[in-house]
Amino acid sequence: MNDIFSFFNEQTTLMQVFWGSAIISTAIMLVQTILSLIGMSDLDLDVGVDGGLDDCSGADLFTIKNIVNFFVGFGWAGISFRSYIESDLLLIFLSLLVGVGFVLIFIFIFKQLMKLESNSAVGADACVGRTADVYLRIPAARSGKGKIQLSLNGSAREFDAVTDDSELIPSGAVVTVVEVIGKSTLLVKRN
Repeated sequence: MNDIFSFFNEQTTLMQVFWGSAIISTAIMLVQTILSLIGMSDLDLDVGVDGGLDDCSGADLFTIKNIVNFFVGFGWAGISFRSYIESDLLLIFLSLLVGVGFVLIFIFIFKQLMKLESNSAVGADACVGRTADVYLRIPAARSGKGKIQLSLNGSAREFDAVTDDSELIPSGAVVTVVEVIGKSTLLVKRN
């Protein structure tokens, strides 16, 4: 461990910034990836500034993930190009460009994945008349939303659900989809 600290202390301030950015942001990216793989990807916090970029369909430019992506590209570019570029200003500029490039690449990948999801997804209208299992309890008389899970074209799908029933529908109950409300909320009744 002392070797790591002595290596870090021997570096110039600029290289310490690059190494710190690269290591910390890479560690955060690994944690985000692990959380995504275990189904906890909704933990990303957005800073409410829309990035535009041809309406990124939810992919704001200033999210925690994009900031992390920027620092991964910035840090590792600075470390990688240091032996080739002697000018600190040129190195910082190139590292900034690579960081921005990382963000744009990840936004592009996200947009492409969202297109795949929307193209292969079956619309909520296909659910009407089908039976489903209640995943999260559904409050009575449309007083709140629950979640249901049903199988469409061989894949399990999850939808928000409401009911007109006078009693709460508990988790595990079987329901029938009656109608689509709004974009993707389903009105259900207990079987």
